[in-house]
Amino acid sequence: MQNRISSFPPIIDAQSKILILGSIPGVKSLEMQQYYAHPQNKFWKIIFTLLNENFTEDYLERVSVLKKHHIALWDVIDTCERKGSLDSEIRNEEANHIEELLERYPNIKALYSNGGKSYKNLQKVLGKNYKLPVILLPSTSPLHTVSFEKKLEEWVKILDFLK
Repeated sequence: MQNRISSFPPIIDAQSKILILGSIPGVKSLEMQQYYAHPQNKFWKIIFTLLNENFTEDYLERVSVLKKHHIALWDVIDTCERKGSLDSEIRNEEANHIEELLERYPNIKALYSNGGKSYKNLQKVLGKNYKLPVILLPSTSPLHTVSFEKKLEEWVKILDFLK
């Protein structure tokens, strides 16, 4: 039997305009109880670069920057079994209740998937003709070996709905 793991609660408030969805936290994130805690994951660096904020390692400050810029964060998968951190190792997954979250937070204008697994699962959960835009972004994971600059070029799309 593999380890059963669970996602974190969403980071969201009534002012959130976009929701960025990962698949489920990796080993390091689960250990630290923080979204995108692996030091090689580019998520925080990309976000701080795009928002023109001074980078910090302090998790509470990171969360406060997300909220200041109306960015919500969650995962598509609520629980699953997985060895290690690879999305390809995910088994027996159960989805988070994304539609319920969106009903509670009607200011969300767009959904962004951090990588292919998140995007595929989100399509399954919401269906293809969902009323909000669902945008696939390259994974910020170190396992997705595209350069930081290339990832940043795509991630700039999150700014479209933050104006």
